[in-house]
Amino acid sequence: MSNVTGSGSGRRAGIAALAVAALLQLSPFIGLLAQGIGPNEPWRIVTPPQATLVLASDGSLIGEIGRELRTNVSIRTLPRYVGQAFISVEDQRFYQHNGVDLIGIAGALKDDIMGARRGASTITQQLVGNMHPDLVNRNDMSLERKVREQQAAREMEKHYTKEQILEAYLNVIPFGHGFYGIESAARHYFGKPASQLTLAEAATLAAMPKGPALYDPVLHPDRVRERRNTVLALMAQQHYITPQQAATAEAQPLVTAPDYGMSAPARYFTDVVRVQAQRAGIPVVNGGYRIYTSLDPLLQRAAHEALNDEVAAFESRKGYRGPAGAGDLQGAVVALDPATGDVRALVGGRDYAKSAFDRAVDGMRQPGSAFKPVVYATAIADGMAPTTIVEDTAIAIPLPNGRFYRPEDDDHRYLGPITLREALAKSRNIVAVELGQQLGMDSIIATARRMGISSPIASVPSSAIGASAVQPLDLVSAYTTFANLGTPMEPRFIYRVEDPNGKVVLSPSVRALPPALDPRVAFVTRDMMRDVVDRGTATSVRRYVPASIPVAGKTGTTNDATDAWFIGVTPGLVAGVWMGFDKPTPIPGAAGGSLAAPVWGRLVQRWIGARGAPRVQWTPPTGVIPGEVDRATGQLATDSTPPARRYTEYWVEGTEPDALKLDPATVFSTGAIVF
Repeated sequence: MSNVTGSGSGRRAGIAALAVAALLQLSPFIGLLAQGIGPNEPWRIVTPPQATLVLASDGSLIGEIGRELRTNVSIRTLPRYVGQAFISVEDQRFYQHNGVDLIGIAGALKDDIMGARRGASTITQQLVGNMHPDLVNRNDMSLERKVREQQAAREMEKHYTKEQILEAYLNVIPFGHGFYGIESAARHYFGKPASQLTLAEAATLAAMPKGPALYDPVLHPDRVRERRNTVLALMAQQHYITPQQAATAEAQPLVTAPDYGMSAPARYFTDVVRVQAQRAGIPVVNGGYRIYTSLDPLLQRAAHEALNDEVAAFESRKGYRGPAGAGDLQGAVVALDPATGDVRALVGGRDYAKSAFDRAVDGMRQPGSAFKPVVYATAIADGMAPTTIVEDTAIAIPLPNGRFYRPEDDDHRYLGPITLREALAKSRNIVAVELGQQLGMDSIIATARRMGISSPIASVPSSAIGASAVQPLDLVSAYTTFANLGTPMEPRFIYRVEDPNGKVVLSPSVRALPPALDPRVAFVTRDMMRDVVDRGTATSVRRYVPASIPVAGKTGTTNDATDAWFIGVTPGLVAGVWMGFDKPTPIPGAAGGSLAAPVWGRLVQRWIGARGAPRVQWTPPTGVIPGEVDRATGQLATDSTPPARRYTEYWVEGTEPDALKLDPATVFSTGAIVF
């Protein structure tokens, strides 16, 4: 056997012999070369599918949509060493061959004979196969495929420059996880555009085409670092960089971007954006578009982490054992800017990779007591006051089927006479059902509709305590009614969509729904909801959010604790949390105040920590009458009322106690007297 590792004429003769051997092996297919390569022309460089980029409100990348996640870039925007890194390891004679490297083929044949199989495909050949997989399938190891690929590569070199071929190659090759092209790889693995890649990062990406799964820098950093250094050594040997540059780059640690370059985990949010754009007639799946969205990356990340951490902590409690067959405990989080309806965060589940079902948008769950503010707002609008006394006592409501509905509370107690404010703070079921009967469920359902809850609500007594399932996003956005003193906002995900030419093709505007409540009613109801957080079922929120920041909200826990909720309002933000099993199943030892409210608290804590405490304090609108009340009696405070029992109550004008109506100072403070 000839020794091709020798020097001089012996080595050249060996290479020539192997080249002849290669041609002899190809001889049965010479006829194919003479016949050409057919009308489909796999030598042509075509623009491959592009991704539609989904961007957060700060312009950072949060998602991509498309058949292949790719963004084409010009090679002239890249540092020279990017292309050189790929050439050095994939095709050292790229600038010398005509598409097929006979020397490389000879070497591959020799290695094959010696038992060390390796490929000899040039960058041009790889480009042909990657760009036209339907015509040249690189998984096909037959000699016929190789011949077609080589012929197409030669033809490609006749029509395009080396720069064009290298650019096309860098834009088409796969990098694992559905990422294609150098720009996508740079963004996902290093969190930056390809134009900003360092030498070490370029060499890292050049290490991947040999096996994207084998050389994944996130999953196998040690293996990739070793191959990266091999690439750097090859670059130095081929004089693309100096030995010193190679040594400096080799010494750099391999650091990849968290979450594969996304500024926040937002795949559920991205799905909503895709669906909305498609419904508007925009083919974003075809790629090349840019979608600018309302998402706040910090708030989104905080929502994702708070949900997962709280669920994990709950599941790790001593003695906790999830119900058999129920699957994982799940959750959803939605956060909105109440002034615009902009969706700042949306988490549809614990792990998108395990379940892409979006529980915030596609789920329908019973809201339980989280629906009660709708009932109480209807009561206040009907002329009742927070100090109105109602009876928390056993009731039996006849049903059309001849049976009786007997609502109960979890503690199986009856508190007797109680104010509306106290009943809401303590989430008394019987009081809410009594109000539903007194006001009429149709009136309460009409309030819910005006607030933006579109799902069907049955006109039955139990709907007053949240027995009718709702969409979590709808219920959370309905709470913007309280934040905006009566005006609900429609959720907005998309600011604008630009087509591949930069033309704006969609720009949804802020949309306020018609006023749902009188501003005075909304204020008084919201103030009653503050007691839920400060002294009621959601005091766990105050572990995270200081008492100086106003928070109003409502917990919700359905029968047997199959659903746990907390929806809260604070200046500048409305957010809601739902937790439960996908198949409605009791959550052992759970309640909205102990499971969902802490998620809300942690979310808002992060939000406040990043932007500072809101300076806005809630002040009553015109027509709301304040007064000091004795919490123990529900009556106006007297000189003998202890400070600990005093609080400021608010009434819609006309429902305040007679003593306040006779106070001239109060009268003049609320506006002119009209005779």
